[in-house]
Formats: sequence, C-alpha cells, structure tokens
Amino acid sequence: MTSEQQRVLGINGLGRIGKLTVWHHAARKYFSRIVANLGREVGRNLEAVCGLIEKDSTYGSMHRFLFGVSAEPCIRIVNREQRLLEVAGVPVQLLQTARNPRDIAWREHGVRLVVDTTGAFDDPTTPIEDGRGALRGHLEAGADAVIYSAAFKIKDKSRSLPGDATTLIYGCNHELFDPVKHRLVSAASCTTTALAHMVKPLLDHLPDSVLMTASMSTVHAVTNSQSILDRVPSAGAKDLRRNRSVLNSIILTSSNAARALEEVVPEIREIGFMADSVRIPVLTESLIILNVTFQSQVGAGGQSSVNRELLNRIYQEASSGTQKGLLVYSEEQNVSADVSGMRAAVVIESVETHTRTGFVELDLSAIPGIDRAALSQLQSPRVNVPVTHAKIFGWYDNEYGSYTNLLGDLTVHVHRTLD
Repeated sequence: MTSEQQRVLGINGLGRIGKLTVWHHAARKYFSRIVANLGREVGRNLEAVCGLIEKDSTYGSMHRFLFGVSAEPCIRIVNREQRLLEVAGVPVQLLQTARNPRDIAWREHGVRLVVDTTGAFDDPTTPIEDGRGALRGHLEAGADAVIYSAAFKIKDKSRSLPGDATTLIYGCNHELFDPVKHRLVSAASCTTTALAHMVKPLLDHLPDSVLMTASMSTVHAVTNSQSILDRVPSAGAKDLRRNRSVLNSIILTSSNAARALEEVVPEIREIGFMADSVRIPVLTESLIILNVTFQSQVGAGGQSSVNRELLNRIYQEASSGTQKGLLVYSEEQNVSADVSGMRAAVVIESVETHTRTGFVELDLSAIPGIDRAALSQLQSPRVNVPVTHAKIFGWYDNEYGSYTNLLGDLTVHVHRTLD
C-alpha cells in the first residue's frame, strides 16, 4: 500500500473533466494531496479559482452536490503566496505558469501520476520536443505515468500506437495495466466508456459467432468544442456543423467511439462496428442507442434463441455480477434528468429493449472461398438464415456520473499498481 506521503495526484487542466476530477478525489480522499496545473492566471485573484472549482452550472455547488443540501462551503485559501487551497479537507496546490507538459513541476511536488484533462495532447506519438507540447512531456517532468481523459488520435496514419501506450476503461480491461510497460494511458471517452459496458455483457454471455453486425448512435449533450452562437469555421474545418449554435439545434456529428472500442474490446473488430453522434441542447446526460444483429435459431414455436427476455436477463445478471456498481439495470421509465450525477457507467433502459427476427436469403455460390464440391451436393445454393435485430438503450451522465467517476476508479487502480 502506498504511504500517505506518496499519494499525490497531478491534474493538468481545470476544464469540465479537470474540475470534476478535483471534486471526485476531494470526496474520495484516496490521494492525500492534489497538484492542479492551470497553465495560466485565472481571474483577478485566488478567489476566482475557488469560485471556478466550487460553482457549477450543471451540478450546482460542489459542497451540496457531494455532501448534501445542508453542507457548508468547503474550499478555503490556506496560503495565498504559495497558491495553496484546501478542498474538502484535501490540500490542492495550484500551478499557473507552465502550459507545456515538460515544463510543469511535477517532480518538485512529488507527483508520480498525472491525469491530463486538457484535450490538447491526444497523439501519443508526438515527441517531447514538439513546440506545442506532448503528452509524453509529463514523463520528462517527473511523472511515472499519465492518464489522458480522451481517446488517442494518431495524426500520422502510417504510425501505430507506441508500445508504452494503451487504452483502458475501468470495469472492462483496467486490469491489463502493466506498471513496467505502460506509461501513457487513454481513458477513452465518455461515450466509449458507456458503450463498452453495454457491449461487454453481450460478449461475455453470447458466442462471438452469434454477433453479426453492430452500430450505435449517441444522443449526446453539448460540449465545449461547439459554439454558443454561429461562428466562422477555422481554415480546413471538416465538420461545419460544430460551428453552429448549440442552443437551438440538433446537430449531427461523428463519433470515434467505434474505433476506441476496438482498443478496449478487440473482439469487436470482427463485427464491423459503426458509431455516430447527435448533439442536443442539454448540459449533460446522454443516451446510447445500440443496434445489434445476431445470427439466431428459431424453435418450433417460432421463438428466436436471441430475444428481449434473454438480453434483459444478460444485463440484469451483469448488474449484480461482474459489472456490479458500474452497470445499472433499470425497469423504470427514465428520462435524461434521472441520471444526472448518477454513479454508473451506463443505465440499461430495459423497458425499451426490443428484438425482431426475420430471415435473410444468402446465395452461397457468391461467397468467396466456399467449397464448390460441397456446394454441388446441395439442392439449392440459396439458404434462409434467421437473424435477430436488437435495439438496446443505455443512459449515461457523460460528465460526472459516468465518465469522471470511472476515470477516478481507473486513476486509483493505476496509482496502486505503480507500487
């Protein structure tokens, strides 16, 4: 077990996930001290930083959200000159001078593990010498490992993921973290986190061969990458819709959840997964609509081997078994507001699970590589294959409830494993 003196967490960035990560660990108290790098001066004084941490337009005041309506404010300035705060009894040291990860004083403050929440360093192949900074710079600055709160994106498609980098989601594959090998860890995205916890029970309970195709759409809350009002797109912008106002539009956009899911659940590569996103004007809470096609069997009574009852049973068992406390199985009729702040990777809306079985006619003679001799023994090269299409719904709070909490779980696991 790590001694209290060694439990120092570094956080780079105090945006949405950075601030909520402070909330999580201030309440959890696994780390005895937090060092948060803002990279610049904020407001006129330290009171401005305290207000940034304490107040939130989505969840309300930190002390009430974490500790109840009768709680008192729990942020105070301990030493103004040293920029030292105390948040819910946990010392929080503020750093406000360095923006490049290699220049942040992690070593000086005894930080072994950094959670980078800036969203600015998503390419793990970027060298430390890059003038704009690199995720790997945290290592040169003294950290033993870095957790990045987004999916990795390698810009040069001819390059592959470095050997010391990996993608981990708590509750799915976090136990694969190797303190000897891994230095850069992506915690994927909020959508990939929820999606992985929806896909995992299916792969755990059904043979791989049963899953034929899958796709998902996330009906997603707005993010800071969008515009409050319409604005002129930057040069070379590919998705012009992100420059449209988030206040009054439903906006279609892309999602990298399918690609990131392959890093966490390699079996999904054989299925051909697709993903997209529909942004809607709400602050948080999102919904995954998962579509899966299964090769099924139909009994004498016309009942498919894959049906609504089976799928709901799989999720119900997962919620009380291997994914207990992470996947919630609900038989209620929920709306998005019901999962705000809810600690769950995903909430399965079981009343809306639907399946439908039909037959697909296949021409075996058109399939490459098929044994022609065996094919000649058949009365007809055409066969009817029963397939079942399923639609499964999963709610998730894409900020604190789902993503930040699981990011916090992963952070504690990695820190413990570093010893």
